[in-house]
Amino acid sequence: MERNLAFLAFPEMSELLISELAGRFGITQKPDARYGDLLYYEKLDLPELNDGTTALPYWARTVMLEPFFLKFDSIGEAAGELKKIQRNWAPYQYICFRRAQLIQEKLPYINLKDRNFPVKIPDSPMGLYTLIDEHTMIASAATSSTLPAGTLHFIEDHENPPSRAYLKIQESLTMANLLNGTDLPHEGQRCFEAGACPGGWTWVLVGLGAEVYAVDRAPLADSLMNNPLVTFQAHDAFTLKPEELGQVDWVFSDVICYPERLFEWINKWLEYKPDLNMICTIKMQGEINWPLIQQFADIPGSRIVHLNYNKHELTWIHTR
Repeated sequence: MERNLAFLAFPEMSELLISELAGRFGITQKPDARYGDLLYYEKLDLPELNDGTTALPYWARTVMLEPFFLKFDSIGEAAGELKKIQRNWAPYQYICFRRAQLIQEKLPYINLKDRNFPVKIPDSPMGLYTLIDEHTMIASAATSSTLPAGTLHFIEDHENPPSRAYLKIQESLTMANLLNGTDLPHEGQRCFEAGACPGGWTWVLVGLGAEVYAVDRAPLADSLMNNPLVTFQAHDAFTLKPEELGQVDWVFSDVICYPERLFEWINKWLEYKPDLNMICTIKMQGEINWPLIQQFADIPGSRIVHLNYNKHELTWIHTR
């Protein structure tokens, strides 16, 4: 079904979004308008998923599902018209920053600040608006994300984590909770992490109280090697058999490998334990193989997302 849509690309990823529309959906038409990272298309026909929802590109942090243009004379009028539609609105701005800020101040409060992990994101409608000049905005009450402008950033710890990769697992665990209602790893649970060095993901997991069986060819940071919740093995994690590792509640991988190898490894684990919680990064190697990405998506219980802390990669989430 043809419909007007506006895609808010992740920063500096507009061209990847356009490439995904072409490579994944066969859509080669150019945007009818571009407002910074917001790409507006008229009469776009995207396929439907099995649940009747529209298939949306991963490289869009949120999508305006029912975009409209609003003319207004004053800041108060702009805020008033948005409030007539619904409570929650978040801005994306590329021009008119001060004017957008004044409009936002007149709208009901939503948290636009960086978050402390762990955080629970409310599952409530979140509208999006963008000023395209001083008296015109494009807006949509219906969007694809309950995050403000599809954006989740954490207050960073610059001292304790052994790498910035810890932000990626914090976001992916938060998304697993938001999308599937999955509880975070916790005390009494055992996690297996493939390619754990230097330990950013392990650091988050033990901070939640979980035990971690960490495998890599190189050791973790000293603070983690001496942590009683961590068991380390120097090995190629992908060659270990699931049945050799004992009881496991979660499996994680941020390993740099070809997606084909990751897909094979994931299926080996799910054949052993179909209801396993897994979070894995799909690292892209050059041009994206979209049929293969669809195979990841077709695994029952799967969700694929692009995180704010991902680069040229996607995150595959499988939770019971």
